[in-house]
Amino acid sequence: MLTLLADQRRWSPGLDNASSSLASVYEDMPKDCAVAIPWYVRLLENPKSPVALAGAIDLFGHDCVHILLGRGLLPQDEAFVIGFTMGRSPRCPGWHTPLFRWVAEHVYRGAFRFSRVDAEVFDFAAEAGRRQRRVSFGDVDFDAWLTRPLGELRAALGIDPSALRELYRQEVARWPHTHASARLALGGS
Repeated sequence: MLTLLADQRRWSPGLDNASSSLASVYEDMPKDCAVAIPWYVRLLENPKSPVALAGAIDLFGHDCVHILLGRGLLPQDEAFVIGFTMGRSPRCPGWHTPLFRWVAEHVYRGAFRFSRVDAEVFDFAAEAGRRQRRVSFGDVDFDAWLTRPLGELRAALGIDPSALRELYRQEVARWPHTHASARLALGGS
């Protein structure tokens, strides 16, 4: 079972880092080893899997999305990042998100399993992503952006930090008693 270490629980890139390079924020991000990701997670979330769902992205790209969205590594943050990534994909049919939610609630184990709140946040983020459908994050060459400022990358991908802050205010209002919401309420994103 994967458990979050103290530095993983505390880490949150926030959204006030527009002039920082993607590489500098990524370098400071606590990371899990790819082999720590169970096969059943890779089956649906790895773009190389023959049954990957829409929005599937490699681990490096997924970590970059955490940074772009200003989200930490708590389960609620993971649910938001995955939901937003799936919802944003123009190739995501309507049945992929409920299927993923069901699998994350009932098949995934340990730290990968969604709680009821995580599942609700996932749905909230998937809907927010659908309203911002543009380029799928899985199609972005994040390596090419490593030395560029995050503000430029967000602008190129149509990610508006003000709109994200509004989403996070809504998230905090709906789920006020979670660690991730407490951090969002304190301006951690």
